[in-house]
Amino acid sequence: MAKRYSVRGLARSYSNYQEDIIVVKTAVIGLGYIGLPTALSLAVNGVQVVGVDINPEVVAKLNSGKLTFEEKGLSELFKRACDSGVEFVTEYPVADVYICAVPTPYDKNSKKVDPSYVIDSINRIISVAPRGSIIVIESTISPGTVDRSIRPIFERNGLVLGSDFHIAHAPERIIPGNMLYELENNSRIVGADSVEVAEKVRDIYSSFCKGDIVLTDIRTAEMTKVVENTFRDINIAYANELAKICSSDGMDVYKIIEIANMHPRVNIHTPGPGVGGHCISVDSWFLVGDYPGLANIILAARKINDSMPEFVLERAYNIMKEQGIKDVKRVGLYGLTYKENVDDTRDSPTLQLLDCMARHLAGGLKVYDPYINEKIVDNQILDFNEFLDSVDMVIIMVGHNHLKENMARIEEKVIFDTRNACPFEHAYKL
Repeated sequence: MAKRYSVRGLARSYSNYQEDIIVVKTAVIGLGYIGLPTALSLAVNGVQVVGVDINPEVVAKLNSGKLTFEEKGLSELFKRACDSGVEFVTEYPVADVYICAVPTPYDKNSKKVDPSYVIDSINRIISVAPRGSIIVIESTISPGTVDRSIRPIFERNGLVLGSDFHIAHAPERIIPGNMLYELENNSRIVGADSVEVAEKVRDIYSSFCKGDIVLTDIRTAEMTKVVENTFRDINIAYANELAKICSSDGMDVYKIIEIANMHPRVNIHTPGPGVGGHCISVDSWFLVGDYPGLANIILAARKINDSMPEFVLERAYNIMKEQGIKDVKRVGLYGLTYKENVDDTRDSPTLQLLDCMARHLAGGLKVYDPYINEKIVDNQILDFNEFLDSVDMVIIMVGHNHLKENMARIEEKVIFDTRNACPFEHAYKL
């Protein structure tokens, strides 16, 4: 049996343990790509954990012993956590610490963060939580969201932060495909109104996190996470703009970036068909929405990255003309996920491209992805052999290991490689 993890100074002690040891019951709210690995990691390291999701199908599947998504090492961690006594429920429980890992999309009109899921979660928490509980927001939020949207919830309910409840912000910093390693080894930020609360939250995360855990105020924690992803968005946009420039003048953008990156102070990212996922393609908009007129480079980067699926589509049509391919139904997109070797399709460049085609009243492209085992778009084919037999041209949208292992099977096709994953000289590049 795993040891019980303890923190001094929280609300409740348990008679089975020494009186000076406080056993912390932690509820992780939201069992998606961030919440589930967090709950499991806590559980196998001695924390008493209840995982909460308002979707009964998610909870039922987890309670039946099945995972809701694939991730390297997650199946093993899931089994160990179940052996350690992790629970999965739909109702919010009484706990000492609540970790809120619910979605935070952005409003596509205002470009501001949509905190509605977080607000709903906080309201549910305070309806059951004992006084003195700590609420940790892991969801990525824009600077000032706690001040604008979260603190007023407590005020409206006649509750005092700092005594009735404590609040902290500890944004996640992990990426699908390498989640468990990064969850354990990446540094973390904990923002809180007091050092004492920040230290208690740090103690919870240090049960599994080997990286540095930096303590700061809430607003700094909010800004730091958004700034990290915005930096990457801007760097990718620079690479994508270089790709457009080089394509217009017959230059090899990949060779140019490779040589430029030999300089010790240059690190240009790799261009691609667009930016997807729930982090980089979303978080930058928070700053654009909150600081209009100031976030100018950030806005330009977002526009460049959002333009890439349409750029890919235009290049594909030109390649079809050059190769004499007249039927778009003989063209296939390889890859539906937003990055390689994961099953996460959130805001993927392929989905953006298909949406672009729909706006232009064109369609018929075949689609295949080895990580997606059910049909989520039109003309999706679930069998790789059938996919290859149905197309003359393959557009590589994702560089899965599956494709690299089967590269010889597409050699005779017309290839448009947007990921620089293909070694064949006849392949078209960005």
